Amino acid sequence: MILADTSIWIEHLRGRMPEMQRQLDQGKVFMHPFVVAELALGSLRDRAKTLAELDGLLRVEVAELREVRSMVEGHSLYAKGIGLIGAHLIASCLITPGTELWTRDTALGNVAGALGVRAALP
Repeated sequence: MILADTSIWIEHLRGRMPEMQRQLDQGKVFMHPFVVAELALGSLRDRAKTLAELDGLLRVEVAELREVRSMVEGHSLYAKGIGLIGAHLIASCLITPGTELWTRDTALGNVAGALGVRAALP
């Protein structure tokens, strides 16, 4: 299973991610509600349809804030250049077995890689 971060989705929605379409066609892409919320803050073509399709994807488990904070402390993830949403995505990957994070964000990718949840996708 793959959890794509917001930047991957933005690139895909702009029509520049054939690999994302392949992963979607194979049913491998899962969604996190924070990613949908971030995308909803932007300008979307065919907004209602796009958001409905995103909401229709299978979802990863969403970590509780206390679980995210525990992960941050337990793995010393502070001062690594990731934000709360990035930490949430990593935590969701950790609590949803077999899920990897697809990102091009260097800091987020480094942290996800150190925890064994970075997807090896282009």
